[in-house]
Amino acid sequence: MVNLVLTSPTTLMFGTKEYPCATGLGGIKEAKVEGDKATPAGIFGLRYIFYRPDKVETAPSNRLSCRQLTKNDGWCDDPKDPRYNNHIRLPYHARHEKLWREEDDVYDIIVVTTHNSMPVIPNNGSAIFLHVARENYVPTEGCIALSKPDLLEILKGVVPSTQLIVPKL
Repeated sequence: MVNLVLTSPTTLMFGTKEYPCATGLGGIKEAKVEGDKATPAGIFGLRYIFYRPDKVETAPSNRLSCRQLTKNDGWCDDPKDPRYNNHIRLPYHARHEKLWREEDDVYDIIVVTTHNSMPVIPNNGSAIFLHVARENYVPTEGCIALSKPDLLEILKGVVPSTQLIVPKL
């Protein structure tokens, strides 16, 4: 099995290949807290993939479950809500983020990780994804971001047992 390993705050390794990436503006933290802009340290699974069918021609992986995004997809980031750190359908009453973004390409591909899931603990961080990087790999709100071509290349090689390993650097 080949894992994804963060070897520095700006480098993700998959197999023997290194990829430039962006991580959270708040650094890498073992004790992730909602809103701290940190990438959580730990070992995480890859749950499933969302992708924009108007911007990504085919499902990015044939080994992980892939779901086409719609304008009604969101992610709850309100620690007080029972759906915290879960996919939701919009409109939604609690604080959330829209997964279908018109302003940028960041969520053209979203790989949902197992961070703070099963069980979800309120305020331990939400929406920790692998996704498309902004230009010049601007730091994220806590996710790990790669160029779209690199993310697509990696997703061709991942399997359900692939883990994302984020050491405290």
